[in-house]
Amino acid sequence: MIETEKKTERVFLVGVELADTENFDLSMEELQSLAKTAGAEVVGFYSQKREKYDSKTFVGSGKLEEIRQMVDAEEISTVIVNNRLTPRQNVNLEESLGVKVIDRMQLILDIFAMRARSHEGKLQVHLAQLKYLLPRLVGQGIMLSRQAGGIGSRGPGESQLELNRRSVRNQIHDIERQLKAVEKNRATVREKRLESSIFKIGLIGYTNAGKSTIMNCLTSKSQYEADELFATLDATTKNINLSGQLNVTLTDTVGFIQDLPTELVSSFKSTLEESKNVDLLVHVIDASDPHHEEHEKTVLDIMKELDMLDIPRLTLYNKADKAEDFTPTLTPYSLISAKADNSRALLQQVLLERMKELFLPFTIKVAPAKAYKIHDLEKVAIMGNREYIDDVEVVSGWIAEKNKWKLEEFYD
Repeated sequence: MIETEKKTERVFLVGVELADTENFDLSMEELQSLAKTAGAEVVGFYSQKREKYDSKTFVGSGKLEEIRQMVDAEEISTVIVNNRLTPRQNVNLEESLGVKVIDRMQLILDIFAMRARSHEGKLQVHLAQLKYLLPRLVGQGIMLSRQAGGIGSRGPGESQLELNRRSVRNQIHDIERQLKAVEKNRATVREKRLESSIFKIGLIGYTNAGKSTIMNCLTSKSQYEADELFATLDATTKNINLSGQLNVTLTDTVGFIQDLPTELVSSFKSTLEESKNVDLLVHVIDASDPHHEEHEKTVLDIMKELDMLDIPRLTLYNKADKAEDFTPTLTPYSLISAKADNSRALLQQVLLERMKELFLPFTIKVAPAKAYKIHDLEKVAIMGNREYIDDVEVVSGWIAEKNKWKLEEFYD
């Protein structure tokens, strides 16, 4: 039996910079990284400055001809546009260039389809893709079978992509119904977690900042990590030990990115809400990335959209070993290298110090008859000094506001 080697898609990137476009060069760099993450070979890119996008073909007719010649000369199979195309622009570009054309949004959706592992994650991706697909079926007569195969076509599958709009709407309704049931179960688990005395920490940050590396460092367990965009998609919560008997939960979620498709923000809101119900948000930033300030702004903007700015935060500037002439811009912060030999101890200490700032300090006298209760206290409090004064044990430390009632058990 002869095995046929799968041919890597050769892609060409296209971007148009308007007068009010922000971080255009960064966005084009990200588009290249996204394409590589999707498994493509980026042959080249083309950018153009315009006052406005061409309503028919996105780029001007003269530049469109230049791109067509490049597509023919370099045997390009897919053109990826760094903006959201209208259905009309998409069809006109494919007809003019003779190859598959997708936009940045469809590329991100495709990568999410590759990364989804859980049932809920797959449902959310499927829902986002169908919502993206629906307006491209309405009134356009798009023959989606031309896009079958390769980047931009993963997820629902070719046969489903060719369904009519009524069928797509029925699918959207059915998936939304399934997600409501999943969310109901998630809400029940979340309520139990909120009622719990355990301190909850959530990891957030720009994609590829190193959140999964930090998760693995603190848990000593394998969470998929790689130097690529959206290495983690599904929310993961694990228990970690910070000191003595003190356990907390740590949640890792999907990374943020510029121009995250609105379909995904909506679809993944329930997943991102795992980070809304935490006691401390740890904002992970790649200190070695020259665009880290733009990344910070993107994350903060999305946090604002999700009403998460009031949650206490700690900024971890990661990859400090690769950073040069670095100046932090957010506080409170810590500069770390998650892959360094002593990173676990350092991370534990950094988290404990930030928790102390949020906790209430306490000092209690422990009668011999109640000494056994110290064990339970150690599970929720950061313990400080323990000493005997006049034959009475005196214990000090820090405890969360929600758990201070446990101190009352030591009072006479």
